Amino acid sequence: MEKRLGSISIIVERHVAPIDQVNELLSQFGDEIIARLGLPYPQRGVNIITLITDTSVERTSALTGKLGKLPGVQVRSLLSKAAIQ
Repeated sequence: MEKRLGSISIIVERHVAPIDQVNELLSQFGDEIIARLGLPYPQRGVNIITLITDTSVERTSALTGKLGKLPGVQVRSLLSKAAIQ
């Protein structure tokens, strides 16, 4: 399986999104997440989560797809062009 470095940005609306489901999904993919930064932004009523990943395109798509289906969650990803050795 070809792995790529990636970045995933997640915006979670505090009063809409099921944060426990977000955390459960992130735990399921925990072995592929090499860094996580979470920032509350109460002035806008959101939490911002940034992930650095080392995984396949398919696994990145699986995580972002599942997160994107949750209400109040917006997600975008960026992957390196080539596989990292």
